[in-house]
Amino acid sequence: MNREMTTTPFGRRPMSYAMLDAQTEVKNCDVNVVADKWKLFRMITEARPLLGISDRALAVLHALLSFHKPNELDSTANLIVFPSNRELSLRCHGMAPVTLRRHLASLVEAGMIIRRDSPNGKRYVRRDQEGELKTAFGFDLLPLVVKAIEYEQLAATIRAEDLARRILREQVSLHRRDIAKMIIFAEEQAFEGPWDALSERFMPLARPLLRGLDRVGLEALAVSLADLRADVEKLLEFNNNSAKSTASDVQNERHIQNQNSDSKFDFEPGFRKDQGADRGDHPDWNDEADTKELLSSHQPMRSGLKPPKAFPLGLVLKACPDIIDYALGGINSWPDLIQTANLVRVTLGISPDAWNQAMEIFGPNEAAIVVSAILQKGESILSPGGYLRALTDKARAGSFSSGPLLMGLLRASTIKHEAEAG
Repeated sequence: MNREMTTTPFGRRPMSYAMLDAQTEVKNCDVNVVADKWKLFRMITEARPLLGISDRALAVLHALLSFHKPNELDSTANLIVFPSNRELSLRCHGMAPVTLRRHLASLVEAGMIIRRDSPNGKRYVRRDQEGELKTAFGFDLLPLVVKAIEYEQLAATIRAEDLARRILREQVSLHRRDIAKMIIFAEEQAFEGPWDALSERFMPLARPLLRGLDRVGLEALAVSLADLRADVEKLLEFNNNSAKSTASDVQNERHIQNQNSDSKFDFEPGFRKDQGADRGDHPDWNDEADTKELLSSHQPMRSGLKPPKAFPLGLVLKACPDIIDYALGGINSWPDLIQTANLVRVTLGISPDAWNQAMEIFGPNEAAIVVSAILQKGESILSPGGYLRALTDKARAGSFSSGPLLMGLLRASTIKHEAEAG
């Protein structure tokens, strides 16, 4: 078929502006273009969000490209493919005919292919006596080659946008982690300042990131976190400088006392012996008992925490996936989960006292599970700190276990995934 002629679809299918635009663009193209069909398909796949076509339509386009034997699409060659509906359906992994027709129509409306129908609507090719192709009816792939540069630019735009979003997500994650740890440190050291107010500012900014959050939303979130971080750092620096100043005063006082003591020893050589300065000679000093007491007061932290046998870590993360967003390096072990839960409890407004009591009653692993479950329940819990205290009191009385809570979340997650799949 002559490409200079405007063609219309067979049967009841009407003409459309999209069909007319695609054919006009092809006729006005006076530049010879050659493109690798699979590289071109990859660019189209990357640019899909801007093209307004579905992934199933891309599967149909992939099948159409497979019927063109050469890897290169040459604008000067015949690029019409003419597969039967049965063969096209097979290469689309058994796609139903009705679905196939719908996605073919979407490719035509997107100006990616031109439907060049025969008088009877069949797809076929007619050759001359020498075997050279004379006429072909089917789907013309020429618009893909003509728009190759446009698709490349769209793909580059999508890649740049994705990179910018990844960088913003990294910034948000870093701000969240650092702010949470600085607030925890300030609470543990009992620093002066409006830490409760800062924690309240942090809570709405620390909610799990929505997967569909656009670049503008991420930029606004990053700016808000950066402002909060600046306030937290400024307050930390103030407390740190105050602590250093206090320590310097104490050190100077001790230095003066040491100078006075030394002069005292110089002028009163019998003072040390009279005062029993050697603690080993003191009649009330029990070397063995007091040594044990000192050692017991400096016990090292427990290591090698073992997870509860009934709850593998993978099951916990499956039931409470939101907590993974708060772990910059991922959660690969129970210590990772405990550390992340300690950060999360700050974002939920759970006080250090409530967290420490939960750690004592539940144990570190189960306390981390309970905090993960509270995070997963989200806005259904009005007071996460009060809720954790209530559960801790029940566990202290022996009337609570995290098992039913975890299993309920797991069932809810399973039902949600099944509904989305259906």
